Amino acid sequence: MPQASRFCIEAYVIVSADGMLAKGDHVMPRELKFDADKAFFSAALDRTDLVLHGRLSQEDHPNSPKRKRIILTRKVASLATAPDNPRAILWNPAGSRLEAACEFAGVVSGKIAVIGGPAVFDLFMDRYDTFWLSQAPHVRLPGGEPCFGGVPGRSPQQVLAAHGLKPGQARILDAAHDVTVTPWQRHA
Repeated sequence: MPQASRFCIEAYVIVSADGMLAKGDHVMPRELKFDADKAFFSAALDRTDLVLHGRLSQEDHPNSPKRKRIILTRKVASLATAPDNPRAILWNPAGSRLEAACEFAGVVSGKIAVIGGPAVFDLFMDRYDTFWLSQAPHVRLPGGEPCFGGVPGRSPQQVLAAHGLKPGQARILDAAHDVTVTPWQRHA
């Protein structure tokens, strides 16, 4: 069995109408925060074995401290224990493979949730089983931080499709603001 098949890799992001996940300062603005999306995201992370993100991305939910996590960074050569969080490790993808990082974190199979930022999303684009794309169509963030490389030249949907992912049925999360989530999946 190939090592990659031991894991189901899913990703989660909410984007503005112009494909941004944050303002230019790398901070998610209040306008992009919706209670229903936060509840969807938090529940999904509660069902995951490992959370993976860059140093600027995080989730601030009641169960956050309980979650095992991998934080991507160039500040270590390969792998290290995070000095400020006993449930986290630091990983430099240039120094070791994902599977080695997961094993170092004590996770040898299961579901991995990738929660950003853009470089982290791009790193796994050809490995996602499902990418959960939430959209806030009435929010625009000119000059913001794109969710993926290639955005805004291409839409987030075009980027996902270019990597072999196909959209499933969109689900309404917040009818008052037309916020939806669509599972983009890789089909065998």
